[in-house]
Amino acid sequence: MTAVEQLQKIIDEHDNIVFFGGAGVSTESGIPDFRSVDGLYNQKYDYPPETILSHTFFMRRPGEFYRFYRDKMLVLDAKPNAAHKKLAELERAGKVKAVVTQNIDGLHQKAGSREVYELHGSVLRNFCMKCGKFYDAEYMLHSENVPVCECGGTVKPDVVLYEEGLDTDTINKSVAAIAGAQVLIVGGTSLAVYPAAGLIDYFHGDKIVLINKGATSRDSQADLLIKEPIGQVLGQIAVR
Repeated sequence: MTAVEQLQKIIDEHDNIVFFGGAGVSTESGIPDFRSVDGLYNQKYDYPPETILSHTFFMRRPGEFYRFYRDKMLVLDAKPNAAHKKLAELERAGKVKAVVTQNIDGLHQKAGSREVYELHGSVLRNFCMKCGKFYDAEYMLHSENVPVCECGGTVKPDVVLYEEGLDTDTINKSVAAIAGAQVLIVGGTSLAVYPAAGLIDYFHGDKIVLINKGATSRDSQADLLIKEPIGQVLGQIAVR
């Protein structure tokens, strides 16, 4: 039995599946990840991306933060790929109960998934730091220098920067979903970013499936390990 056939069997036999995903889920949609050879960490800027995407840098050099942010983080023309679409189908079929994602691109929702917990926020939501007024991603993309609210406050993306804590409500919902799942499918993540990666420790169900092109620190814990692009793998799964 091939790995994909084994995955199909696991999905067929369970109806409380949670998916935990990272940047690799969206690379097939043309959104660069951070740690691959051609990812953001290996591109040349005056500062490394993890410095630019920190709370301290945002507060001290907002103009430079937004130049990088518009250039690299706002990929608004990206389309959901086979992985996003299949997860949405599996949710409609009553198989997948929640998607827990480290991504900030909103592609799971664009594909039709409803129960999505965004650990690191979303580029699609932006709020004035002074009055709280909402602004969409198009406003951010077409603004100049530091985006400003009509009240004069700075508009900040609803994304979790380095040095910032994760949203407590999102964490609690993610933990509850993972802890209650029969199957946890982990895909497109190196499991290197904490505290997000630590959430899989709450899983005590039947099967853990790991789908990632590269090795992860949790490979030995997987009941099924597939080292292929996640869209390619999930695209072969039948929904029944």
